[in-house]
Amino acid sequence: MGKIVVVGSINADMVFTSDIRPKAGETVLGNTFSLIPGGKGANQAVAAAKLGAESFMVGCVGNDPNGEFSINNLKSMGVNTDCVEILNDVSTGVANIVVAENDNSIIVIAGANTYLTEDIIDKYKDVIKSADMVLMQLEVPLSTVEYTLSLCSENNVKVLLNPAPAAKLNGNIISKATYITPNEHELKLLFGENSTDEILEQYPNKLIVTMGSKGVKYFDGQEIKLIPSYEVEVVDTTGAGDTFCGSLGSALVRGESLEEAIRFANKAAGLSITKLGAQSGMPTLEQLG
Repeated sequence: MGKIVVVGSINADMVFTSDIRPKAGETVLGNTFSLIPGGKGANQAVAAAKLGAESFMVGCVGNDPNGEFSINNLKSMGVNTDCVEILNDVSTGVANIVVAENDNSIIVIAGANTYLTEDIIDKYKDVIKSADMVLMQLEVPLSTVEYTLSLCSENNVKVLLNPAPAAKLNGNIISKATYITPNEHELKLLFGENSTDEILEQYPNKLIVTMGSKGVKYFDGQEIKLIPSYEVEVVDTTGAGDTFCGSLGSALVRGESLEEAIRFANKAAGLSITKLGAQSGMPTLEQLG
């Protein structure tokens, strides 16, 4: 099965759908509103659990209705929440998501995610050290990401780092991550304006660049490989990257090769965007066939 521990964010997503995206100063009539569990960390934990991994979540929520909603949802999806801290006097993280014109725009309020500190990592370090792989993102303090990477490196635990939202990373973080999964925009911010292929050649089997409908690129040490995306009818791209990361992690801890795992994750991400919502659109093993 394989054990995945996700260290990251937990949010409640407020999703608005509309035919058109409002411009600055403009008001438009939308179509629907939904309150959906989210956060990059929680999304990736759910994706891994749905695909058969033993999935643990390390994160923080507020002692409020959104926190209760988030924890109950994680449990219902098969994610272990014993390492989720419930904090008083702080709100659970939220995201405002506008889905329009076959794409999405997102504003995130970190809330309790800001309080995922090194002390909390120490509290749950035995769980983290027991993982076959740790998944992380950048919706929690960067100092916590770096601290967790050091803990994993010292204990030979593999780490898949999704560098989103995009941010500059120091060389220590890049060197200690086993896999890094930027999109094209995040790749340029991290590594400069060289071509994608030139950057990939410096990081064999580490950098896995997601390029939407163009597929996924990585360098296997001998050649640049492009794994094509699946052609699907797009409903909502929210959570596609999280589905990819959770699926990639679940396939790798099952023992699949990196290329096999990328193909599997591509298929899962493709299916996820045919439905509304991040977690609700994530496929199960049975749906992937």
